Amino acid sequence: MLILVAFNAVASFSNTLNRLSVVESERDRWQRPANVLQSLGISEGSTVADLGCGAGYFTLKLADAVGRRGEILAVDLRRLSLFFLRIRALLKNEHNVRIIVGTPDDPHLLSEHVDAVLISNTYHEFTHPGLMLQHTRQSLRPGGRLVILDRGPRTGNEEPKGSGTETHNAPLLRVESELRQQGFEVLSRDDRFIERPGDEPWWLLIARRP
Repeated sequence: MLILVAFNAVASFSNTLNRLSVVESERDRWQRPANVLQSLGISEGSTVADLGCGAGYFTLKLADAVGRRGEILAVDLRRLSLFFLRIRALLKNEHNVRIIVGTPDDPHLLSEHVDAVLISNTYHEFTHPGLMLQHTRQSLRPGGRLVILDRGPRTGNEEPKGSGTETHNAPLLRVESELRQQGFEVLSRDDRFIERPGDEPWWLLIARRP
């Protein structure tokens, strides 16, 4: 019985890894990952934080981009996602990935430690965006970049913050305002960075710590 349970567990784990590979391969066709990485302004040896890293779609690409002298800080609240990321990093021989279990109001990053921060498809999940931005700004070295990629509501459908409506997007103008309130300098924004039929447009915002 124990052997059967162990076999089923291994099979389930293997199937999950395979599904992740299939999903990410399809995601590569529309997510524009190369453009996202370019917007971070990083190079070999950089230290980058991936907030809301999930199972590592961007983390593993960033690990390649910064090389062995660089470091990727993969932050998420979900321990299961981080577990799969840890295994995937080991299988890919990526030893420059450090796993961090964050909390809803703190990514637990060292002060002035990172060159860039990526927040992809996660900002809309923040329950304490102000605190998260404060900690993010503190973690960046002066001149360090923050890149936020998220989905916005279709034109005319922006929900005011605190409306009580559950959404799965983040209005760009609201996010830009919150960044400026926390002392970030907004460098550029692309209101329609990704457009897919049947989906809200994805926007990309680039800011930096002065």
